[in-house]
Amino acid sequence: MATVFYERDANPAALKGKTIAILGYGSQGHAQAQNLRDSGYNVIVGLDPARASAKQARADGFTVVSPAEAAKRGDWIQILTPDETQHQLYEAAIRPHLTSGKILGVSHGFSIHFKTIVPPAGVDVVMIAPKSPGHLLRRVYSEGRGVPSLLAIQQDASGRAHEYALSYAHGIGSTRAGVLETTFKEETESDLFGEQAVLCGGLTSLIKKGFETLVEAGYQPEVAYFECLHEMKLIVDLIYEGGLGRMRYSISNTAEYGDLTRGEKVVGDETRAAMKEILARIQDGSFAREWVEENRQGGRKFAALREKEKQHPIEEVGANLRAMMSWLPQEKKKSTDAGDPPAAKVVNA
Repeated sequence: MATVFYERDANPAALKGKTIAILGYGSQGHAQAQNLRDSGYNVIVGLDPARASAKQARADGFTVVSPAEAAKRGDWIQILTPDETQHQLYEAAIRPHLTSGKILGVSHGFSIHFKTIVPPAGVDVVMIAPKSPGHLLRRVYSEGRGVPSLLAIQQDASGRAHEYALSYAHGIGSTRAGVLETTFKEETESDLFGEQAVLCGGLTSLIKKGFETLVEAGYQPEVAYFECLHEMKLIVDLIYEGGLGRMRYSISNTAEYGDLTRGEKVVGDETRAAMKEILARIQDGSFAREWVEENRQGGRKFAALREKEKQHPIEEVGANLRAMMSWLPQEKKKSTDAGDPPAAKVVNA
């Protein structure tokens, strides 16, 4: 069982008097910065001043300086930019100012675990990873509650890294809900596996193949969309609220019987074998090397894959149907601003 820490375990004063430099003001950056400030911590934001997010951070009342200046001023340097940009940011702006006694923080362990960032020996290296998108982290904090976080210590130069990390978790509100202790290895590898095999890769493939099966059998694409994609949220919400049991209690007996007798035929031992292969490629660093190399090559394969997926018939059908649903928020394009990462921790990136 995981070790869980709460309010009583944290020492909020541990970081009082220190300057926390938040690098990045996207999904996690804006939320963590505002929560920390509202908890009484001294926060500055490090951004290229030309970015739209820099204007927003200033409007939110923060001192905004260049990433290098933020790293120079900061006692705690929190990197909240996308994984693929962190090496360059570290080398250009952080490493020259990461002197002994400072704390390097992240909210996802990719760069540290796979050594695209190698911090010096004299600094603490910690992770506080909220298990929610940033907008939810901020909203729940503002309501007087918190979302859980993961805590990991990679390097404890000061002998107080754990105390500092819990203080940070307290500042963003996570000790109100619970902070689970883990390691950089466990967080990084399990997170990548969840994204690739279940939450993103596995789910989107399942949806598309279900849609394609119905359409190829002669059913209307709109009906296939509703059955294989639209209603997914109804099921996932039930599972989120109370696990698989809550979902099965809420659906019809017919649906539950179909679940219990047919699910393993679709996602069975062959799928499990593929999942094991995916996990092995994460554990041995193959995926990390592939992703790093893809970005070194300019992301051409990634861009081509994105474009191909946009052309899938389910996207056109879905866009037309969603236009009929006035209750849905207006669709937005995903930001590609390196200083404005999307909510990637399914919660991240």
